[in-house]
Amino acid sequence: MDNDVSAGSTTSTLGQLALGLTLLAFGLGHTEVIDGVTAADAVSLATFVGGIALFVAGLFAFRDKDAATGTAFTALGALWFTWGTAADTPVSANAAGLFLLLFALVALSLTLGAAHAGALTRGTYGLLFVALVLLAVARFGDSAGLGKAGGWCAAAGGLLAWYGATAALAHWPTALPGRPAGRGVTATG
Repeated sequence: MDNDVSAGSTTSTLGQLALGLTLLAFGLGHTEVIDGVTAADAVSLATFVGGIALFVAGLFAFRDKDAATGTAFTALGALWFTWGTAADTPVSANAAGLFLLLFALVALSLTLGAAHAGALTRGTYGLLFVALVLLAVARFGDSAGLGKAGGWCAAAGGLLAWYGATAALAHWPTALPGRPAGRGVTATG
């Protein structure tokens, strides 16, 4: 069994915690699974934790010469800060859908750029991409069901990010067990 333990930097761990908590609150708000809690209730968390803290973590990652993490955290910090500060601004459903779709493209870039990152990071960005696409289509088509599905994807992505940060702090394994080699397969091919 592969017991790869995440050693992540403090900056990466802080960023993953900020992203995880924000995604979880945003996603659960869209699912409306908790009575009386909507996505609008995540605005303060999104603005300060997801926006400002994540953006600052991205700047520290750039300082540490970690361009991939710096790009991800500053871009996602800008997303959450923009969403949080504009939440009370009246916009059309199509404008909101376009905003979500454009940030879905950012999430897709992060997902594809994380090809060499851990599975938790790739999964977080991938679920964020799917969530934003579903939420965008829900806005364009006025579909509550797709909105809830997008919320569940965001919440799952938040749980992955939160687990990754917690695993780094607690020195828990983050790698999935390796597949045993089949008959006739050697380590060299």
